[in-house]
Amino acid sequence: MKLIIPMAGRGTRVRPHSHVTPKPLLPVCGKSMVERIVDTFSAVLPRPITEGVFILGPDFGQDVRDALTDICSRHGAKASFAVQSPALGTAHAVSCAGAHLEGEGIVVFADTLFFMEPGVNLDDSDVVAWVKHVDDPSRFGVAVREGDRIVRLVEKPKELISTEALIGIYYVKDLARLSGAINYLMDNNITGVGNEYQLTDAFDRLLKQDAVFRTATVTEWLDCGTIEALADTTRFLIRHQKPAIPEGAVKGAIVHEPVYIGPGAVIEGGEIGPETSIEAGAHLVNSTFKHGIVFGQATVRNAHLTDSLVGRHAVVDGFTGRCNIGDHSEVQG
Repeated sequence: MKLIIPMAGRGTRVRPHSHVTPKPLLPVCGKSMVERIVDTFSAVLPRPITEGVFILGPDFGQDVRDALTDICSRHGAKASFAVQSPALGTAHAVSCAGAHLEGEGIVVFADTLFFMEPGVNLDDSDVVAWVKHVDDPSRFGVAVREGDRIVRLVEKPKELISTEALIGIYYVKDLARLSGAINYLMDNNITGVGNEYQLTDAFDRLLKQDAVFRTATVTEWLDCGTIEALADTTRFLIRHQKPAIPEGAVKGAIVHEPVYIGPGAVIEGGEIGPETSIEAGAHLVNSTFKHGIVFGQATVRNAHLTDSLVGRHAVVDGFTGRCNIGDHSEVQG
């Protein structure tokens, strides 16, 4: 079983935190989004993951490849890489996997987190599309049914034709067949929303060729696509994941649960929490910090912050209020 993970986007809506680190590798309570995705599928699929195929942007460095290789290694899988340049849509992104598009696999976009029950049924289906009910489906692709049968897949419908949103997760029994449908779109310049090659259109072509489509559901679908969504998802995970023993050191500080304290983090004096994530190696001194994220190796001194995000290796000193600063930045009060 392969995981095909397009992640070439620069994550502009979570800047400044994606200037250096691609959005799918941003940590959320100690684990990157992409590692949480691999964890989820390793736990729920009936067959083991053997290969992760990551479609990267042209400017992603070796450090990104090394991080993704380590994630795959921890799950007993190999890592392979492809590059998407230029970015011409979701179908084009998948097509960039090239020769890796053979056998069965999961295509999943690494900009959301999700939870699902184990024991996903992949039998007797050419494609399984994961869906979630939404009140406003105009921002998503949707599955259109006649009774129990899926008859159309439509990207960002202008009219209310379904409330079953496609959430960017697909099991494909024959990746080579999907590749053929994508190539047809590109060879014939068949574009969709945004004048781009849409994966929804490729799947719709398979559907019209009598491919058997079924749906599966997730128990939670968490957006990480904006600063606000990333903060909300972090708070959700802190509230709902199993209580974790702090891996860092708390010295004379008051801790208001729930919080996440990563390995090597140090909190000296002050107060932290609730709903606060202190990532690996961060250092807080005589500060109050609640409802926010301090990313790895950042330093917060003599500050009083709420609803704030402090980037990796950043420094906040003597500031009171709310701030959102990127990696290697500095704010003085």
